[in-house]
Amino acid sequence: MHHFIRAADVKPTPAFPQHAAGYRRFALSDRSIGAVHTGWGLAELDAGGHVDLHVQSFEKSFFVVAGDPVLILDGRGYRLSAGACGVIPVGVQHAWLGPTTGTARWLDMNAPCPKGENFADGTYFIGPPPAVEVKPFDIRDPSSRHLFRMADDDIKVDSVRTGLKKDAAKVSASMATALLVYSGISLKMLVDQRLDAALHTMFMVEYEPNANAHPHDHPLEEAYYIMFGEVEAWADDQKYLMKPGDFLWAGVGCTHAFYNRSSGNVRWLETQSPQPPARNSYRWSRDWEYVAEQQQQQGTAR
Repeated sequence: MHHFIRAADVKPTPAFPQHAAGYRRFALSDRSIGAVHTGWGLAELDAGGHVDLHVQSFEKSFFVVAGDPVLILDGRGYRLSAGACGVIPVGVQHAWLGPTTGTARWLDMNAPCPKGENFADGTYFIGPPPAVEVKPFDIRDPSSRHLFRMADDDIKVDSVRTGLKKDAAKVSASMATALLVYSGISLKMLVDQRLDAALHTMFMVEYEPNANAHPHDHPLEEAYYIMFGEVEAWADDQKYLMKPGDFLWAGVGCTHAFYNRSSGNVRWLETQSPQPPARNSYRWSRDWEYVAEQQQQQGTAR
């Protein structure tokens, strides 16, 4: 089972009108498409707008695509910017304020997939956004434990070939924030256990030309939102040429694959929910086709 949406069909509409102003959202994946653990959406918030203080009965992560919205999280106000991301744990109070100018846009992911339009059934509003001091998000502040920010260089191999400077304005290099590179594919983890996420992960993926992931499936749900470039995607034997703003959700057991047949890099935001198990999170079709071939050869030999 899978679900695909073209960028042209993503049109956010007003959400929570009694508890927000200038706020719009479009559900990319919810229970209506068969999702159980993956509730994605594209949100917009205008300058001067807000979303009231609330708590939710599910885990939420976000990735800012454009603008500089303010997230009020657990009593602190953070001015965010493009590339900022983080997790809002279950039951933690939070609110949003609009950007300084224009419109801010971010992607959100909610796990497990709640009920109701824009997940109203699991959202409990408390009151207006509290008056708090708003400061730019400082990635080096260890007390900002639920937030992170990915700079463009963080996923470029050449930029991480040298040591990190002592006064670099980012978290210290470690295994938890390392760039994973293999077979022309780069992966940068954004949201996982280190930010206190328990129910899902969020990461950025980039494929160089000719990079690919052959057919496979998972015991979990995945979703992909193209940031730039294009990639040939397969899901349940259906082919899609995915471009910026396109979205694909793959359910448990959906055989899928990706091939970058273009001359440039392609990058997408991806989530897995629930979090992958310690073993057997990937089931490669080629491995089990090999088992079947071996059995067939053994049967012929007899």
